[in-house]
Amino acid sequence: MNSISHTLFVPLVILLILTFAPMRSAAQGRNEALRKLQMAEFAIAHLYVDTVNEQRLVEEAIIRMLAQLDPHSSYSNPEETRELNEPLQGNFEGIGVQFQMIEDTLLVIQPVSGGPSQRVGILAGDRITAVNDTLIAGVKMSTDEIMRRLRGPKGTRVELTVIRRELPEPLRFPVVRDKIPIHSLDAAHMLSPGIGYIRINRFAQDTPSEFIAALKQLQAQGLRDLVLDLQGNGGGYLNAAIELANQFLPQRSLLVYTKGRADRRNDFHARGGGAFQQGRLVVLVDEYSASASEILAGAIQDHDRGIIVGRRTFGKGLVQRPIDLPDGSMIRLTVSRYYTPAGRCIQKPYDNQAPGDEMLSRYHLDLVNRLNRGELIHADSIRFADSLKVQTLRLGRTVYGGGGIMPDYFIPLDTARYTPYHRRCLAAGIFNQTVASYIEHHRSPLQRRYKQFATFNQKFQVDESLLSDFRQRAEKAGIPYDQTQYDRSQALIALQLKALLARDLWDMNEYFAVMNASNASVQQAVKVLTDGFYEQQLQDL
Repeated sequence: MNSISHTLFVPLVILLILTFAPMRSAAQGRNEALRKLQMAEFAIAHLYVDTVNEQRLVEEAIIRMLAQLDPHSSYSNPEETRELNEPLQGNFEGIGVQFQMIEDTLLVIQPVSGGPSQRVGILAGDRITAVNDTLIAGVKMSTDEIMRRLRGPKGTRVELTVIRRELPEPLRFPVVRDKIPIHSLDAAHMLSPGIGYIRINRFAQDTPSEFIAALKQLQAQGLRDLVLDLQGNGGGYLNAAIELANQFLPQRSLLVYTKGRADRRNDFHARGGGAFQQGRLVVLVDEYSASASEILAGAIQDHDRGIIVGRRTFGKGLVQRPIDLPDGSMIRLTVSRYYTPAGRCIQKPYDNQAPGDEMLSRYHLDLVNRLNRGELIHADSIRFADSLKVQTLRLGRTVYGGGGIMPDYFIPLDTARYTPYHRRCLAAGIFNQTVASYIEHHRSPLQRRYKQFATFNQKFQVDESLLSDFRQRAEKAGIPYDQTQYDRSQALIALQLKALLARDLWDMNEYFAVMNASNASVQQAVKVLTDGFYEQQLQDL
């Protein structure tokens, strides 16, 4: 194409776009912006000097547009969308094992009960070395790549090569993949006579049914009062939070409402007939409890139904509407805000006038700023303006808006035991490596000696040999030994090692049963229910 015809072609392209673009209307501004975007993409795709990847260009444009709006509007490609949905939908498709990578080998911690691996005879302690004749042990293969090979559609077949310590030759197991449940309820056990404990890690599709089943089991063990642990629970499905709140609050109680510029106010009420309407309730939260956790905690607090114990929650109160795109990707667009029954906006402030990267940086530094201000350590470091005062709906207690849910009983962050040495060991996976190696060599004698968890919890002690192995692994990982920091963290290190052993011998419920012995929030919840604080706050319950 010569220079004259090329010069004529560009206005022709623009004319065609303008001809077929939407006609002027009341939404003229929006249409002009859309035409501008279409023209830019068309021009780049057809006129740019080199070949371009249109899919990538469009994805980047969407990502950058969403980044200018708020901290939670986001885009996910088809693979990311599938991975995001799996934990909330309550299952994925695969072989069904809990595993730990140790010395470049996949060590089976536990096969999922009733899952495809357990059905063919794979046992805890087995090492999976190959998948369909592809070696995965000792080849520096990433965990993501290993998981990709193990997962697959329900009904498909995969052959696993397994090394079992007692046997001289490898075993081969044909496994037919199936749906594997992902539980959102980590633990359910009795803390003391009459006081039960349930911990929920996310609000997923099956959370309400899991909760009701666990509650019934504990009621059969004498539960009268409940400690509901939402520490670290980052949220999930709105409907799951509403259904769980329905278990505690009477019919027609307002649970939460949403309101946005284009979305009219939408109220959600309790249906009544919930499974725990009468007993005393304590809800545990911390700075990582967010979204659906805050909806539930806010409803309980506003209706004076229970006591909130812990630290101010994250403050994630923006409602995202999923918008499915033709290629399986998805936009999660913020369309409204969550408000508690008394009218508190759950969302903490953010600066949407700042550039996208700067806005996100400031937003995610909020927890660091809370720590620096002393808010996570001293309750009197938290300042609320009088304009943020709100009265609860039944007893007229003063609670505060401004983002997040402020607890009724503050628990300071434990900064004494959590040293830099401990944090580095945790981040490097030293705890899991130490336990995985120990249990591989001691599983059988442990199982013979501790047939019941109660016996293990009462009598097992982490000895110096296990702690020594922990320190040596840390040094090999480049974490220098610090005697002062180790001494401060030693009791916590030993407790976490014991809890991980309990998890690998039994399940997550036993892990938290061990850890709760030193969890300040859990211990305070029991105290709140036994020392009169509960009745003092909620007089007529």
